Amino acid sequence: MDLTKFDYELPESSIAQAPLADRAASRMLVLDRGEQRWEDRMFRELPAFIRPGDCLVLNDSKVFPSRLFGHRAGVHSLPVGKNNPKRSQNLSGRVEVFLLRPLSDDAKTWDALVRPGRKMRTGERICFDAEVEAEILSRGEYGERTLRFETAGDIWEVLQRIGHVPLPPYIRRPDTPDDRNRYQTVFARETGSTAAPTAGLHFTPQVLDQCRAAGAEIAYVTLHVGLGTFQPVRGETLHSERFDITAENWSRINQAGRCVCVGTTSVRAIESRAMGRTGDTDLFIRPGFDFRKTGAMLTNFHLPQSSLLILVCALAGTELVLAAYRHAVASGYRFYSYGDCMLIV
Repeated sequence: MDLTKFDYELPESSIAQAPLADRAASRMLVLDRGEQRWEDRMFRELPAFIRPGDCLVLNDSKVFPSRLFGHRAGVHSLPVGKNNPKRSQNLSGRVEVFLLRPLSDDAKTWDALVRPGRKMRTGERICFDAEVEAEILSRGEYGERTLRFETAGDIWEVLQRIGHVPLPPYIRRPDTPDDRNRYQTVFARETGSTAAPTAGLHFTPQVLDQCRAAGAEIAYVTLHVGLGTFQPVRGETLHSERFDITAENWSRINQAGRCVCVGTTSVRAIESRAMGRTGDTDLFIRPGFDFRKTGAMLTNFHLPQSSLLILVCALAGTELVLAAYRHAVASGYRFYSYGDCMLIV
């Protein structure tokens, strides 16, 4: 695949660094595939595009604090202050860990990314605080590590205490307490994502009620978003993500006159299920894909040459999507996770 076909120029100033005060105040670029045109609207107007018989498909995966900071066991960094005017020579012992997915029933063994990767070898130990350490058990094909936590407490409670919100790398600031709420959808229920299903961030309970009043059923899928969503496309394969759709929700999806998917994750989930896949999916949706269930999609603006942008192009057409993206850039839309959105009908 020629990734340069899915490229566009974006000034760094267009990348949203923080959410709007009001979740529903984002702009919404509406793309009409049939008429090959677009129009500038507001997200609050989404219910006007919902019709009786629609099923709004939401990903209810919940983001957990998966970004951890520690140091190599036995290496401690002294703070900079009056008694330590120069940085400690041991500052290189700092370690950053991104948890990807649990590999054991007790959720204490994880697939993870570790920085600095070259220095952290099998058998090394990472200390996060006086009560929590982890050992590197093995190394994966793309440099990921398998970690085993050593702690007496419940690991999910531990992560809430020591973890940080896994803001994407293009948000160039530390996470804040407010991000624990705002980098999370209002309908999040199932813990497991290391990145938010960002199209859902715009919704408020009021907008959801208005969509129901317009005639839409609500169906939930659970697809746990991994950091692979930010990684470059590698050949013909795509990162695998865990997903689940209950029988009740799948029945709602099957009975819908039109499925309006909120986010690329919802699209991947229902299209994977329609193909007979369960549990995990590495489905790579690209131009030429035969959509079995997706009738419309709400999505944020995505990185150039990313699998997410390629999926959007598969649904709406590459030329139309990229022309709309150029319009969005010129019109001052806010891009990426905390940015504005696009509705494809």
